[in-house]
Parts: sequence; C-alpha cells; structure tokens
Amino acid sequence: QVQLVESGGGLVQAGGSLRLSCAASGQTSSFYTMGWFRQQPGKEREFVAATRWIYGSTRYADSVKGRFTISSISRDNAKNTVYLQMNSLKPEDTAVYYCAFEYGSNWLGNPAYWGQGTQVTVSS
Repeated sequence: QVQLVESGGGLVQAGGSLRLSCAASGQTSSFYTMGWFRQQPGKEREFVAATRWIYGSTRYADSVKGRFTISSISRDNAKNTVYLQMNSLKPEDTAVYYCAFEYGSNWLGNPAYWGQGTQVTVSS
C-alpha cells in the first residue's frame, strides 16, 4: 500500500510563490509516475503536473506551464518526495491540491493512490 503525505499549502498574494511536497512510501517498484492534481469548488479535479520516476521526464497542464515546476528527490527506493514549485501564482490557482501516484508511465491517467489534499489560496 502506497502512502502519500503532502505539505506546503497556504495563503499567498497574487504573484507570490509556494512549494508543495509529497512524500511517498510503500511503493514496491521504481517504475511509477507521481504528480499533482487540483480541484476548485464545484469543478472536477484537473491534472496539473507529473513526473515519471525512472526517466525524470515531466508533463504540465497548459495553464501552469512556465510558472510551475515539478521535481523529485530519491532518498532511497522506499521513500521518495516530489515537489511542486509554484511561482507567479494567480487567484485562479486557488484550489485543493492533491498528490497522486500510479505504477507505470501513463502520466497519471488513472492514479491508484491519492494524498489527503492541501489547500492553496491566492489572494488578489
């Protein structure tokens, strides 16, 4: 069972920055994809960014390209952390952000595991 623990949300003014962290433990293979989704009130959860662990490749939603950066640190194969650096934040980035994990390389098409969610609020 993969466990995901998120941290780093908060309140920031427009134009500011925040960094989210997601620590994963319990994975049984190095062949997986981790990343982030977000959900605004009354809207569906949407993809934000992802990284394929072994390859280091990344993918972003068009709405965050050039402003958000996903990165990762491998402490050992059993516990790794993915970060989402969010710069030039806009009020429309306000949402609950969820860390996601899936085995394989389907760019989080169907994540099997989710974090608890962390609130990001950007004031205008």
